[in-house]
Amino acid sequence: MAMWTIAKKEWRLLLRDPRAGIILLAMPFIFILVLGLSLGEGFGQKPDERMRVSLVDLDQGYVEPVALLKGTVARFAQTPCPDAMPFALDPRALAALTLARAQEALVFPQETWAKVVQRDLAETAGIRVEVIATREEADRLVTSSKRAAILVFGPEFSKQVQASSFLAEGLNPFYRDGVKLAELDAELLKDPTQLTAASISEQVAQVSLLRVILPWMIGRAFEKLGQPSFMSMLAEEVPGGKYLPREMKASLGSGVQASLKRLFPKYELTGKTWAALTKSEPKTEGGALASVYHEDGLGPLKRGAIRYQLLVPSYTVMFAFFLVLTVGWLFVSERRQGTLKRLRAAPLSRSQILLGKLLPCFVLSVCQGLFLLGAGKLVFGMKWGPEQWSLAKQVVLILPVVLASSWAAMGLALLIASLARTETQVAIYGTLLVLVLAGVSGCLMPSELMPELMRQVSLTTPQGWALDAYKQLLLNPTPDLGRIGEGCLVLLGFGGGFLGVAWSFLRLDG
Repeated sequence: MAMWTIAKKEWRLLLRDPRAGIILLAMPFIFILVLGLSLGEGFGQKPDERMRVSLVDLDQGYVEPVALLKGTVARFAQTPCPDAMPFALDPRALAALTLARAQEALVFPQETWAKVVQRDLAETAGIRVEVIATREEADRLVTSSKRAAILVFGPEFSKQVQASSFLAEGLNPFYRDGVKLAELDAELLKDPTQLTAASISEQVAQVSLLRVILPWMIGRAFEKLGQPSFMSMLAEEVPGGKYLPREMKASLGSGVQASLKRLFPKYELTGKTWAALTKSEPKTEGGALASVYHEDGLGPLKRGAIRYQLLVPSYTVMFAFFLVLTVGWLFVSERRQGTLKRLRAAPLSRSQILLGKLLPCFVLSVCQGLFLLGAGKLVFGMKWGPEQWSLAKQVVLILPVVLASSWAAMGLALLIASLARTETQVAIYGTLLVLVLAGVSGCLMPSELMPELMRQVSLTTPQGWALDAYKQLLLNPTPDLGRIGEGCLVLLGFGGGFLGVAWSFLRLDG
């Protein structure tokens, strides 16, 4: 068949210049490699406008010895008696169990103090908490400037907070600038090259620590007002007070507490949380969940990083349309040399000549796309679809997107070839058009970072539809197959439209 003869001839011409083919494959690969190494870990992830507060929780918790002793005694009291009734709960065991549960409820807080601070941060609007597993990982992130500041809670943090008190024997964690972290076995790691961001993180941490520690200290101090030791101290300061009966001292302590509550009715002075102290409604939704830090990719290339799920398809689509230059130069050169005129003189139809010349370029475009996607999987560790899909299913679904993208690119290439009259015009028209469409469609910058209007405009380009189909496969954990099919049909429509317009403008005879 004549069309296949022309296609074979064009294919042999392409193979005569292997360096051009290598550059055609290597150029987008090098772009992906350089950008993958240069871009930060957040590239390709959904932007989160909340401020990130990173922390390391090494807190081992602490229970005061007195509370621990009471709990132990209550537990010991649960030991069943030999003469207990076999089919009923011994009243003594029931009482002991109730006592044990009551002692557990009296322990405040019911978790480590580091968890209390973490929950307070998570419940703060505009804050998202990131938990880092180890101190060594935190040091590495700060040293490499990946985090401006990281709050570290040491093993003794709960013990030190528990000891914080306004009393003489208590620990004073406050100083002029807020909470003295070193007194509480806490530390804020700072990156000296990001001092402004580190200072913001420090102020957020200081406010949260004040909201946690200050109510605890006020509540404990207020409880002291009703204890016999305080009343004995007060009696020594009042003339004749030491002669007051014990019962009167006890009632006097309750009276002092009641009077202070009436004097400060806007506050619950026995409350040990900020919500209780200020009589605010506690948050019922529990705040945002803390995220756990995971290294974005492995090794020097950061294999498996989310950025490659965007970079590989973006540059695969972009460089597929760069083949318009190759096709344009091919047609313009042969038109200038008179080759197309001689073909027209042969017993060949116009469609046979065009298909014979476009088919090798179409195959080259498909090979380029498959090469880049294959390199993305093997070299950069990208995924071709959800993990639960088999490799065969991933290939079957990604292949139509590659074919449809190459078809649209070949249609645009023929359109440029039909309009340009010289190689210079091909270079100008083709390069300008491809770069503009790449910028509008999201090949150069993720569409998630674009304004909403530009996202809509991107779908007026074939590159935008190709990227949308690729994102469904490579980024969506549950890809919308209907949307992928729609994208492929639109790409076929673009290619057909370009070919139709090019057919009316293309001149083969000079």
